[in-house]
Amino acid sequence: MTRPVGDTTFESAFPNLYRLAYRVAFRILGDRLDSEDVAQEALARAALRWARLADGPEGWVTRVASNLAIDRYRRRRRSQARGHEVGLIAVVDPHLGERADLVQALQRLSRRQREVVVLRYLADFSEAEVARVLGCTVGTVKSHGARGLAALRQSLDIPSSPDGDDVRAS
Repeated sequence: MTRPVGDTTFESAFPNLYRLAYRVAFRILGDRLDSEDVAQEALARAALRWARLADGPEGWVTRVASNLAIDRYRRRRRSQARGHEVGLIAVVDPHLGERADLVQALQRLSRRQREVVVLRYLADFSEAEVARVLGCTVGTVKSHGARGLAALRQSLDIPSSPDGDDVRAS
């Protein structure tokens, strides 16, 4: 039996953590099987560290899943460049090029900006939740988020809207 953290056991937290890890991985990878593998790996690592994750494992699992997904994406691209894999995913995923650009742009961000952007926009956390997970203020989240989004826009050549709001693809 897993020791509970706070009032939560790993087994009871698993379904929600798995969905979160899968969602983040899928938004980066666009491949269901790879996203399932990433989610499973992130949760296996969480199970080993459960006693240290305190009462808020969501941020840790999200960061691990995003890092694993980025690494997997890089390995996939290197393998394809060497001609070891046929690009079947490109046939299924019309956004493959956009994902490549996103991964490269995320890699260029500072660690903290990447964490904020991933938690806020890929994992759909609120600013308050991101602040709690990262142990900082909401103002810090807003600052890193704004800088991170500005860097992503510049890197991806996406203009800001005239009123300064985010320009988000549907």
